[in-house]
Amino acid sequence: MQKKSFMVARRRVLTILAAAPLGLISLNASATTPAVSAFKLTDCGCCDLWVEHLRKNGFSVSVRAYPDLTPVREKYGIPKKFGTCHTALVEGYAIEGHVPAADIHRLLKSKLKVAGLVVPGMPAGSPGMEGPRSDPYDVLSFDRTGAVQVFARYR
Repeated sequence: MQKKSFMVARRRVLTILAAAPLGLISLNASATTPAVSAFKLTDCGCCDLWVEHLRKNGFSVSVRAYPDLTPVREKYGIPKKFGTCHTALVEGYAIEGHVPAADIHRLLKSKLKVAGLVVPGMPAGSPGMEGPRSDPYDVLSFDRTGAVQVFARYR
């Protein structure tokens, strides 16, 4: 009887030890995965497609739906003229509209002294707005004073 319980206990210990490195890998991966809080207009389909784009590109995204995003945009200093159907927050930056994940990653890496990024309007071909047509568009950076600069161009 003792030999059988020893074998069961030994198997449990070996299973735990074998799984330990996997646990460390997943903990390490989650520590480097940027967390995004997204706010979208209720019933907006392109917002869901943009969120999926972010997830496919290494972001962990939580989503909340609201009938009006004006209070969210005001709280995070997004210029009114750039308001779209979704707003997001990531590591202290505000993201408005269909900003590509690559530009968000670049912003986080550069630690640029801006309030955030915005893609004005809803340009065809931008993430979440894919289709048969692609229009040129710019990704803009903005600061709390209202200053705006081109961060990236898509042609």
